[in-house]
Amino acid sequence: MTKKEKLLRRWGFSSALLETLLNVKLLIYQSWFFYLYVIKGETISFFAMEELFIEYMPATVAWSLIVFIFFLVAVELIFPHFAKGAVIGLAAKAHKKQEVKGGLVLALYNCVPIFIVHELFVLGGISTVITIGSLMIRYGPPGDFLLLPLGLLVFFWIFSNILHFFAAFAEEAIVIHKLGPFAAIGKSMKLIISHLGHVVFLLILLFVISLRILINIVMILLIPGVVMGVGLLLTKVFSPVLSYSIGSFIGLILVATGSYFFAYVTVFKQTVWTITYLELSQIKDLDVIHEEAKE
Repeated sequence: MTKKEKLLRRWGFSSALLETLLNVKLLIYQSWFFYLYVIKGETISFFAMEELFIEYMPATVAWSLIVFIFFLVAVELIFPHFAKGAVIGLAAKAHKKQEVKGGLVLALYNCVPIFIVHELFVLGGISTVITIGSLMIRYGPPGDFLLLPLGLLVFFWIFSNILHFFAAFAEEAIVIHKLGPFAAIGKSMKLIISHLGHVVFLLILLFVISLRILINIVMILLIPGVVMGVGLLLTKVFSPVLSYSIGSFIGLILVATGSYFFAYVTVFKQTVWTITYLELSQIKDLDVIHEEAKE
């Protein structure tokens, strides 16, 4: 299904591309902060990068770039939820041998409830935890007093991921059965607890997801290194602005190439979850003992 349905892969590629761009930007910023804080002992402000743009670029160019970056970040945060509704709905249609179309309608109709479910478990994301931890280190209490909030952050990250596992079918319930966010989470928890016999299948899924995370981490670590390395190398010949522009362009090509392959894994993983949800939903609930005959 992943190889056959081009429409599924297009939605998957768009989502993977924007997610990778967001993670790369976060890593570049946090790497810069780490270098200044640990190596040089300096603490930068939250908008330090924007301040550099204003200082070293013409005002019109700097503000245009800042507005574009903030707009792009907003799109990167929202679009993956938008695309997930389309991928789930189109995968369900393909599995049921229906015509695979209507991705935009599925995305628009399900974007808000999927976004709500995701935000309930926002602390489960490693990028979110790194960003919050970075802010705590910069602006939190000094010394040993910082250990408590950082420890609580790690605890909530683990707790959020455990809850997120039991809510793994919530997005499918939203798209396929049109349930609200909390009803969908309840149905997901009931399905997973009721069918723990399928845990081997779920472990295979988790293994695939882990592979994707490892590949993603390698790409996300590689791309900023290439951008900065090329930029530093070219500064010996060209101006800093031109050098880092060329490095950024090369980085974008690498992001697009990596996202093309991520799309296959993203769509495969989501499609398997969708088919699993459809099959498990057809089994009678374990708490149902007697069903009244329908007239």
